Amino acid sequence: MYIGVTNNLLRRLYEHKNNLVDGFTKKYHVHKLVYFESYKYVKDAIIREKRLKGLLRIRKNELVETMNPNWEDLSSKLFPDVFA
Repeated sequence: MYIGVTNNLLRRLYEHKNNLVDGFTKKYHVHKLVYFESYKYVKDAIIREKRLKGLLRIRKNELVETMNPNWEDLSSKLFPDVFA
């Protein structure tokens, strides 16, 4: 599971889905958006990112399942013109 912060979700999804960025998502073929949160201030997003990264995997899974119980890729729902 990849957890990260971005100021442009569409761009970040495109980069990851097309393996344009070296790192975890490219190495492990992590290309589905299954959960996201939005924040007004980047500082709050970074604090939340650090908290999420510190959770046990089971807690991360439970969090995803509160919003997306079937672990569907949310990319096409958020950006249907780009990720059909």
